Amino acid sequence: MRRSSSAVLFGLCLIGLLAAGPASAEPIPLPTPAPLPKTGSVPPPPSSVRPGTPAAQAQLTQPPPSNNSIFPFKLPFSQPDQTMAFDAKQRTLIDRVNVYLMSLQTLIGDFVQVGADGRKVEGKFYLQKPGRIRFEYNPPSPIELVADGSSVVVRDRSLGTQDLYPLSQTPLRFLLSDRIDLLRDTNVIGISADDMFISVAIEEKQTLGGTHRVLLMFNAKDTQLKQWTVTDPQGYDTTVALSNLEAGHKLDQTMFVINYERKEIIQ
Repeated sequence: MRRSSSAVLFGLCLIGLLAAGPASAEPIPLPTPAPLPKTGSVPPPPSSVRPGTPAAQAQLTQPPPSNNSIFPFKLPFSQPDQTMAFDAKQRTLIDRVNVYLMSLQTLIGDFVQVGADGRKVEGKFYLQKPGRIRFEYNPPSPIELVADGSSVVVRDRSLGTQDLYPLSQTPLRFLLSDRIDLLRDTNVIGISADDMFISVAIEEKQTLGGTHRVLLMFNAKDTQLKQWTVTDPQGYDTTVALSNLEAGHKLDQTMFVINYERKEIIQ
């Protein structure tokens, strides 16, 4: 169970899922190769190898970590602390993203997740701020993920088991906050924009398993979150792409209930 839990939780990272306004039906997209944010002296995330590419397959000639992207309980990679200095254009981009994220209260949509080994899974998510989210994986996957505002649980319906994690120690916990200032509340290490995407790279150190890098990609025109990539301490990527996003729905609160009677707490 530990392996499937970790692959689920950091891949989804439970959270980065927000989009403004109703959207018409659209096919579930394959994740787009992420552009590396450019900030002059800012180093790129440690792994620029995209899942499913020949380079990724070559990288996987050695077996990946058993829990290849979510809560990898191994030594984190080290990275010296740096003080980032962003210009006015980059700060304007961050302000756009902050306003967008704070404008959202509820959201539903589809997701497709691609792991470092190229395997793809799909499903549906439901989000309500602050702190609540649910990911339902399509069969044959037995996994579902639920956050109730303080904890996150990864359930395996076929085994009847669940693993419980503190929400505050997951890499994308900040995306479920009512109010967010990315420059104040996270460690932003890169910001860039092109005709298609606004890309924000964040380094999260106060997370289970060690330091993770998160690359968020927003639509350059309407600032909708389109996908994110989480790079674990071993350099393996998990990417989640979003589609069919609808905001403003009233959600059934029972979807976010965690049964604390049976739990394995991961701290």
